[in-house]
Amino acid sequence: MFLQRSSRAIRRQWRLCHSLNRTTESQVRAALIRGFHSTRHFQAVKPVLLADIGEGIVECEIIQWFVEPNARVEEFSPLCEVQSDKASVEITSRFSGVVKKLYYEAGEMAKVGKPFVDIDIQGGASQEDLDALTAPEPAKEGTSEPLNKESLSKPPQAQGPTSRATDSSAQEDSKPKPAPVKKGKCASLATPAVRHLSKELNVDIMEIEGTGRDGRVLKEDIYKFVEQRNSPAQSAQPTSPFPCGAPTDTEKQTETAVQLTNTQQQMFKAMTRSLNIPHFLYADEIDFSQLHELRRRLNKAVAQTAKEGEVSKLTYLPFIIKAVSIALHQYPILNARVDVDPETSKPTLVHRSQHNIGVAMDTPVGLLVPVIKNVGAKSVLAIAAELSRLQSQASAGKLSPQDLSGGTITVSNIGNIGGTYVSPVIVEKEVAILGIGRMRTVPAFDDEDNVVKKYVCNFSWSADHRVVDGATMARAAEVVRKIVEEPDVMVLHLR
Repeated sequence: MFLQRSSRAIRRQWRLCHSLNRTTESQVRAALIRGFHSTRHFQAVKPVLLADIGEGIVECEIIQWFVEPNARVEEFSPLCEVQSDKASVEITSRFSGVVKKLYYEAGEMAKVGKPFVDIDIQGGASQEDLDALTAPEPAKEGTSEPLNKESLSKPPQAQGPTSRATDSSAQEDSKPKPAPVKKGKCASLATPAVRHLSKELNVDIMEIEGTGRDGRVLKEDIYKFVEQRNSPAQSAQPTSPFPCGAPTDTEKQTETAVQLTNTQQQMFKAMTRSLNIPHFLYADEIDFSQLHELRRRLNKAVAQTAKEGEVSKLTYLPFIIKAVSIALHQYPILNARVDVDPETSKPTLVHRSQHNIGVAMDTPVGLLVPVIKNVGAKSVLAIAAELSRLQSQASAGKLSPQDLSGGTITVSNIGNIGGTYVSPVIVEKEVAILGIGRMRTVPAFDDEDNVVKKYVCNFSWSADHRVVDGATMARAAEVVRKIVEEPDVMVLHLR
């Protein structure tokens, strides 16, 4: 009897323990399943942040997109091209997957450190899974909309008979309109120069039918669009403020506010800061006669030995840049910068070992100053090659932030446009700048008082008078003058 009661008690305890174990196991399994689904939902779609491209830039303009929603991307493949205050940069993908959302349209300003595209890193997931991962949420005020918001707002292609009948009757009552132009997949793509022209002419680049590859918009397309847009307006509105003929009221002043471009904004900030530097000007006239002859002889040799893609013609600028570098070896203060301690307001002069000489260039987007790095270690031919590369990149709007940073002194060759004298403005974090005027031919007397033809050019120096005195600037300018007037001396300073 006692044994039967004991066995029944043991069986009840065993059943209770077994049921508890099954309950605990099911709870753990459910928790794991819930955790797995939660992790997948929040970690599959990754928002890609716009990385800092340097130089303290806080926002960039989206120039063009290389992807569209639901497009497959690979790691390090280009996503878009952005235009900062100084240069255009291609942003690449950090993940492989499927693009889910574009936060900005082409032409909008994107904030550095904020998401600009969402990528589903699952990549190979089915369309149903992708839709589930990015289920539409209630619209909130202030949230960004995807780039394909127009397609989302349109009704589906498949419509019922009633809607088709309504559409057909509306089309019969309405006036026939021309069919919209079918643009290529790259219709919104254009170089920074073309976009700058479209802004100047107040043209929406998306309205233009591009004739370039894949529908890209060219400068000729913009001019043609403006001509077609203005021709009917002028005939239909003869009372326009600016008709084809003479204006009706020439005494009335009109003012139009125009926003600064990114390059102009950067120039505005830089030149405003430069006003804090006390400038002084030193000018001199340089005889280019011997350099003119040396350059003529060297160009013959370079043209015979140059390969495809190499420099085949030397200008005067590489010789001048090299002469400035030689002078900086003797007067390193001109290669320094002034730092002020924000706490003690105590100034410090920071000397720099490399001669990174910036060259002011007139580009389609405005004034840019790309930098030739470590000029002291380069030959004249190497300087010419780097100068040619920077000029071609600047014309195409493809200068990188590295090309535009790190300058220690600047050379501005305004003479290739015109002008004899110039008063150049010192760039921030530099203490000197050289402005080169236009070379001209003048009659002069030689050592025997005979009238001869000479090639002369004016050099105009500006220096920071807080740390550079007039005598130092004059001596350094004299070194440059002697080397340019007697370029054979440059051989003695080659390293």
